[in-house]
Amino acid sequence: QVDLVESGGGSVQAGGSLTLSCAASELIASSYMAWFRQASGKEREGVAWISPGGTISVAADSVKGRFTISRDNAKKTLTLHMDSLKPEDTAMYYCAATRPGRAAGMNGNSYDYWGQGTQVTVSS
Repeated sequence: QVDLVESGGGSVQAGGSLTLSCAASELIASSYMAWFRQASGKEREGVAWISPGGTISVAADSVKGRFTISRDNAKKTLTLHMDSLKPEDTAMYYCAATRPGRAAGMNGNSYDYWGQGTQVTVSS
């Protein structure tokens, strides 16, 4: 069992930046990890994912060029740096991880562990 705890959410004006962090309770060096978000009344969507070694990362088209996912396996942390935030980025953001050795991408069903979420609110 891996516990994931997100932090760094908050309220910001459009055009601003935020950095989300996810702290894992166990080693995550063999796990794919990702950020998902869910806006009120909408389905969950994948934001970005990263391979275990951090050599491959993919961002959703809606955030490409604005959001950057990164990880530090030694510190057991996952980070999402968000620039040029827009009101449509407002959502609860979740960190997710797979079991060791399991491959995953932007499909939330491929992830085994989830955090409780951190709220991001972007005002115009």
